[in-house]
Amino acid sequence: MLFNSLDFFIFLPVVFFLFWILGKGKSKVQNAILFIASYIFYGWWDYRFLSLIILSTLVDYYVGRAIYVTDDERTKKKWLWVSIIFNIGLLGFFKYFDFFVESFIESFSFFGGPIENVWTLNVILPVGISFYTFQTLSYSLDVHKGNLKPTKDLLSFATYVAFFPQLVAGPIERASHLLPQIEGVKKFKYSQSVEGLKLMLWGMFKKVAIADSLALMVDDIFTNSAGYPSTTLALGAIFFAFQIYCDFSGYSDIAIGTSKLFGIELMSNFRFPYFSRSIAEFWRRWHISLSTWFRDYLYIPMGGSRVSRPVAVRNIFVIFLVSGLWHGANWTFVVWGLYHALLFLPLFYLNINRNHLEDIDLFSSGRNFLVEGSQVLGTFFLVVLGWVFFRSETMSGALSYLQRMLFEFSGGEYQHPLGYRMLDYFVLLLLFVLYEYMIRKDERNPFKFKSRYVRFALYILMVFLLLLFYDDTMNNRSFVYFQF
Repeated sequence: MLFNSLDFFIFLPVVFFLFWILGKGKSKVQNAILFIASYIFYGWWDYRFLSLIILSTLVDYYVGRAIYVTDDERTKKKWLWVSIIFNIGLLGFFKYFDFFVESFIESFSFFGGPIENVWTLNVILPVGISFYTFQTLSYSLDVHKGNLKPTKDLLSFATYVAFFPQLVAGPIERASHLLPQIEGVKKFKYSQSVEGLKLMLWGMFKKVAIADSLALMVDDIFTNSAGYPSTTLALGAIFFAFQIYCDFSGYSDIAIGTSKLFGIELMSNFRFPYFSRSIAEFWRRWHISLSTWFRDYLYIPMGGSRVSRPVAVRNIFVIFLVSGLWHGANWTFVVWGLYHALLFLPLFYLNINRNHLEDIDLFSSGRNFLVEGSQVLGTFFLVVLGWVFFRSETMSGALSYLQRMLFEFSGGEYQHPLGYRMLDYFVLLLLFVLYEYMIRKDERNPFKFKSRYVRFALYILMVFLLLLFYDDTMNNRSFVYFQF
C-alpha cells in the first residue's frame, strides 16, 4: 500500500479511529490493532512475503531471549550468529543471489569461455526487506551488547518489527527507542496529532509536487541520454538530486507524521542535506538512520577511527562500500559508495570531518555568504556527480553520461515530454530551496510560523501546488527507496 494512494487515505482514518476508540488506555489492544494494520498494509503488495517478516520476528525474538538467559559468553555469541546468519542470509538470498551469480559469470567469461545453463533466482525483491532485517538484527546486537533487555511480549516485538509507517522504507529504528513506546500505553495528544498531519502534508508535497513531477523528465533524460546535449544531461542529474531527496525525505516525513497520529515518535532521517558544506556533513544529514546504523554496528566494532591510520582508512572504505551495496545489487551502487569514500578520505586525513556541526547561516555576514555558499555549491556538485552512478542502470551508461555531460559541451533547450512549461519547475525548485533554508533549524516543523494566517496560507498553497503538479500519468508512483 502506498502513502500516496487512495487505499491509504481510506486505510489510515479507519486504523486511527479503531486505535483510539477501541484501544484507549489498553496497550495490548492498541498493539493488536497496530499489528493487524501493519500486516494488512504490507500484505497489500504481496501477502506471501508476510512469511519472511514472521520468520524474522520469531527468530530474533527467541534469539534475544536465549542470549539474555545464557551466562556463557561463547553460547551468547553462537545465538547472536544465528541472528546474523539468518538476517544477512535472508537479505543476501533475495537481494544479491542473482547479482553475485551474474558477476561470477562475467568474471569467468573474461578469462575463458562463457558459462551456460546457470540457474538464477529471478523473483521479485520483497518490499522493505533491507529495512526490517536491519531493524530486527539491531535488536539482537543490542541485547548481546547488554544495551537492551529483551522483551517478553511477543506481540509488542512483532508490532515493533512490522510497524507500518516505517516498515517499508524506514527510518530504521532501534529497539531501545521504539520498543518502549510500543510496549507502553499510547495517549492521544492533540498537539502531537496536529504536528503529524503537518509533516504528512509537507512530505506529500515533496513527493507529489516535486519528486513525481521531476521523475518523468529524469526518466526521459537518463533513458535517452545519448540523444541529448550536455546541458540537458546536467539538468537531468540536478533534477534527479531533487527527485530522490524529495521522494525519500518525503516518505520519511509521512512516516514520522503518521506515527505521531498513534502517539509514537520516530527518529529524524534527514536534516536538509543539500545545505551541507562538506561530504562529511552531507552524510550526517542524509539517511541518518542508515548511516548511524552502520556507524554503531559495523564501523565502531571494527575499531572506527581509534585505530592506526591504515586500519581506519580500511574501515571507512568498508562502511561506504557496504552502504553502496546495501542500496542495490548493481556495480553502480558499489562505485557510488567508493566515490563517496574517496571524497570523505581527504577530510579524514586533514581531521576536518567533524567540522560544520552547527547549522549553516549564509546571511550572517558577507564572508559567510561567499565562503559557506561556495562550500555548499561545491558539495552539491560533487553529490550530483555521484547521483549519476546511483541513477544509471549500468556502469557503462553512467560513465558515458558523465563523459558527455562534463567533457563534450553542447547546448540546447529541453522540452518537457508532455509539453509543460519548464519555467514552472525552475520556479518551484527555487522557491523550495529558499523555503527549506528558512526552516533549516527544525526539520520536524515545516510550518513553524507565529502567525496563524501565514500558516493557513501555507496550507492552502501546499494543497494548491499538489493539485497543480499532480499528473494522472504519475498517479500512485512508487517511492524510490522501495526498490532497496
